[in-house]
Amino acid sequence: QVTLVESGGGLVQAGGSLRLSCAASGRTFGIILMGWFRQAPGKGREFVAAIRHSGAGTYYADSVKGRFTISRVLAKNMVYLQMNSLKPEDTAVYYCAAGQSISVPLREDEYDYWGQGTQVTVSS
Repeated sequence: QVTLVESGGGLVQAGGSLRLSCAASGRTFGIILMGWFRQAPGKGREFVAAIRHSGAGTYYADSVKGRFTISRVLAKNMVYLQMNSLKPEDTAVYYCAAGQSISVPLREDEYDYWGQGTQVTVSS
């Protein structure tokens, strides 16, 4: 079992920045990829970004490319999402996810473990 805990959410003005953190604990040795998803009010959960533990690949949704950066520190079992140039449409609950066997990082159903989420609110 793997436990994921997100932190770093909050309220920020449009154009501002936030950094989300995700701490993984438990049986983390089998994880090969970690990602971030988000869910805005009244909408389904959508892919934001993902990174392979090998460091060989990162993936981004078109809506965040050039503004968000995903990174990880394997030794600490941490994954980060640096969010710059935030827009009101980025307002959502952001979830950290981890998978042990993923072929399509953008697919929500490929992930095995999920955090509880952290709220990000961007004011205009």
